[in-house]
Amino acid sequence: MRRHVALRWITGGAVAAVGAAVMLSLPQAWAAETNLSLSGGADGSSKASGTSYGNVKDGDTGTYWAPSSATGSISVKWGSATTVSSVVIKQASGGGSITAWRLLNADSGAVLSSGSGSPSTISFTAASLKKVTLDITGASAAPRIAEFETYAGGTSNPTTGPTTGGPTTPAPTPTGGSGTPTGAWPSSAGSVSISSTQNVSGTFDGGMKTYCCIGDGSQNESQDPMFSIANGGTLQNVILGSPAGDGVHCEGTCTLRNVWWNDIGEDAATFKGTGGGTSYVIGGGARNGSDKTFQHNGNGTVSISGFYLKGSGKLYRGCGNCTNSYTRHVKIDNVLLDDIDMVAGINSNWGDTATITRVTLVNSSSATVCGKYKGVSKGSEPTYLGAGWDDANCKVKQSDITYR
Repeated sequence: MRRHVALRWITGGAVAAVGAAVMLSLPQAWAAETNLSLSGGADGSSKASGTSYGNVKDGDTGTYWAPSSATGSISVKWGSATTVSSVVIKQASGGGSITAWRLLNADSGAVLSSGSGSPSTISFTAASLKKVTLDITGASAAPRIAEFETYAGGTSNPTTGPTTGGPTTPAPTPTGGSGTPTGAWPSSAGSVSISSTQNVSGTFDGGMKTYCCIGDGSQNESQDPMFSIANGGTLQNVILGSPAGDGVHCEGTCTLRNVWWNDIGEDAATFKGTGGGTSYVIGGGARNGSDKTFQHNGNGTVSISGFYLKGSGKLYRGCGNCTNSYTRHVKIDNVLLDDIDMVAGINSNWGDTATITRVTLVNSSSATVCGKYKGVSKGSEPTYLGAGWDDANCKVKQSDITYR
């Protein structure tokens, strides 16, 4: 019988393994960089019935704000000047699709960033301000904003000290986050030996230690994941050693922030949630794969930004022959891909879409950027239909791709 181990922090930096006869030695619980919105206020241009401005800064992706029409603005504000250099927008399912937006310094009216398509991770030159505004200037219907997160340093990575007890010790400095990927691989802060799937609810911060190992490193689809993330959970600042079994499973929506795979094995992560919404891959990287990196079996949207991939088949694949067929969406922005065959594979007959911007391809001159498949029922193999550019399914232009 497969055993799952629940993790909980205890004083002194150890974790107790509940439900299995094993004790894990884990890093101290480092303080993550604060989501500044949690201590601020919120307002906006209008709100749909039953929604609240404050829902975007309550830390709960199950609540949301929506404007009273297709367009509108939502702001986070503070009583004194606050330095902000990145924003993470998390959307709830069931709302309209954003087609155009601006991020404003509401103190001065300056545009910090702007774009088309739904925003996810937005990085910009650090600004000291009392109020930052997301101005939605185009949408198919009223969008639903679950969280409007703001950060001073670009990511919620560990900062400079343990949360409880002990001497002040510098935390590891991770590579990645929401900035532009460089291809540099992070140094491990130590090793943690595990032998069964680790269940994560809420936020688990691995302190940039390497967790190892499960499985045999093959493409065998019966392998267990190293981490299973509950709906709404976050896994961050973790290196997965080799072999890593079936990587990470997201049971609902999840956030994978600054997670690194030394060897992809079967898949780096599988997104299984069927309740809609958006899952996020922010920063991090993976290497040594032969097929898919991110497998999307459920529905909703997977947003991948600031990611580095070295040596794999596909960055993303929407399942083409799972037990249940869904319409799936992927948003890929600001990624560095070295020696791959395809950026995204989608099933056009099911209405899948891939929105792809700011991709750099290295040693991948013949790679397909957006590959269309005909999804089929379980037991059959999807048919490859060809590449798409700037159409209803493949929302990408040649100018979005840089070859090196």
